[in-house]
Amino acid sequence: MRLVLEKRAEQSVRMAILSPFIALALTVIAGGIIFALRGLNPFEALYVYFIEPLTQDWAREQLIVKAAPLILIGSGLAVCYTANVWNIGAEGQFVIGALLAGMIPVYFPAWQSPDVMVVMLALGIIGGMAWGAIPAFLKIRFSANEILTSLMLVYVAQYLFDWLVRGPWRDPQGFNFPKTVNFAGWQLLPKWGEIHMGALFALIASIVLAVVMWRMLKGFELRVLGSAPRAGRFAGFSSERATLFCFLLSGGLAGLAGASDVMGVSGQLQTPYAPNYGFVAIIVAFLGRLNPIGVIFAGLLLALSYIGGESAQVSLGISDKIAKVFQGILLFFILACDTLILYRIRIESGRAAQTRAAG
Repeated sequence: MRLVLEKRAEQSVRMAILSPFIALALTVIAGGIIFALRGLNPFEALYVYFIEPLTQDWAREQLIVKAAPLILIGSGLAVCYTANVWNIGAEGQFVIGALLAGMIPVYFPAWQSPDVMVVMLALGIIGGMAWGAIPAFLKIRFSANEILTSLMLVYVAQYLFDWLVRGPWRDPQGFNFPKTVNFAGWQLLPKWGEIHMGALFALIASIVLAVVMWRMLKGFELRVLGSAPRAGRFAGFSSERATLFCFLLSGGLAGLAGASDVMGVSGQLQTPYAPNYGFVAIIVAFLGRLNPIGVIFAGLLLALSYIGGESAQVSLGISDKIAKVFQGILLFFILACDTLILYRIRIESGRAAQTRAAG
């Protein structure tokens, strides 16, 4: 006897809409079980994790700050995955965007004018696009698997960042700490309280991409190539151009997120620098149903997992890794729900399996 996944003739539209909420509910239940196994009151722990941060002004501002890079990166990845282009290396593109943006204060610390902010943001976008273009080129030219190449480039980016910040770019007045000089003046993004301009970039990017995907020919091309590649080729759409476009778009947005993060939050480059926004944005893209507008709400929810994890660490004395546990569980349930939308589980006896194999 074995379990067989059998492709459904028709997919349920209702379940496709409900699956993110089902996955979230299952994640909360699983989280409650985890807290109970650790000897904590699951209801109190879940309140501390999910509800308490929303009751505090500073936490609400931090929620938006942490959601901004997730929404920026997740919107680009949603476009990629809709077109069946698998960029898994947005974390590396995020790091390179931060690195190139931070290059200006390192080499030109006295440059203080509105131009410097524009140049730093532009360099962040260019850096992310350039890093994303590498797996796109390898895919187009050599048919290399973009999942592997984009993922491996994440570690190259992180080690490059670490080497520069610990070595040539280290602040000589920084008491030997592995960091660059502090950004100042126009090298920082404007803020409203703790909320920096990156949040505005995220909102604009999501709205623009939603219009592109559902109201413009380019979006139609990407959707067709993702759902029916053969039909797309007959229509004259190029999968190679789509691959390059998706990597440049998602890489540029990831680079912009990296530049916004160092210009709006940390105000310097410091190592280790691994916020994991690029990896968590994969969950955001799927939780948002690969819809740029849905990504906004998904980004806020995943940002809550960061804030809730910090709150639970202080109030309940649990590990700071709890946020990653919740994120991983959520991704598992999202993928499980999506699998059951596409396939039904059928129990097949050993004799039936042998008969089918012989036939």
